[in-house]
Amino acid sequence: MSTGFDGASSVDVLGGLPADERRALERIAKRRLWVALPLAHEEAEPAFYHHPGASLPQREDDGIWLRVLAGSAFGMTSPVQTLSPLFYVEAAMSAGSALSLPSEHEERAVYVVHGAVGCGTERTEAGRMLVFVPGAAVALRADSAARIVLLGGAPLDSRRCIHWNFVSSSRERIEQAKRDWKERRFPRVPGDEVEFVPLPDS
Repeated sequence: MSTGFDGASSVDVLGGLPADERRALERIAKRRLWVALPLAHEEAEPAFYHHPGASLPQREDDGIWLRVLAGSAFGMTSPVQTLSPLFYVEAAMSAGSALSLPSEHEERAVYVVHGAVGCGTERTEAGRMLVFVPGAAVALRADSAARIVLLGGAPLDSRRCIHWNFVSSSRERIEQAKRDWKERRFPRVPGDEVEFVPLPDS
């Protein structure tokens, strides 16, 4: 019913940034990105693939470090399998640096993990996301050393419903999934057959 990419990484790899900016960004940042599957793949069997950090394309230039976790952007393509056109990029920007977002994806956004970035007259700090108008020229500037996530892709091919960890185009399918979870009809995770997380009431 849904798929997701988890990213957890340290910016210790950012050797090109000045030492004080590296220290400001050395906290580990953990993020979870859920990507709704296209209708044609909505009931695909669950799958998991591990990709070591070293297998993900990255580059550093003019005070900006980029790594493509999933999809394609900035002339790089991740080996992570996706079922729709998208991009999911982590980046570190040194103070005063500037970054133009690619325009090949219709939907684009930036989430600020640490620091502060600006775009035009907008300025956003950690914990906020800017969503950009399709087709607009987007140039980000780092008002301070910043760690950001760039993401987006093609629009969904239909509306999605969500409840807890369940995502589907059908409310009836969500209700069925809730019943299946309560009655423990989902397969157990190998090696984790004991713990069970109850379905939230809300």
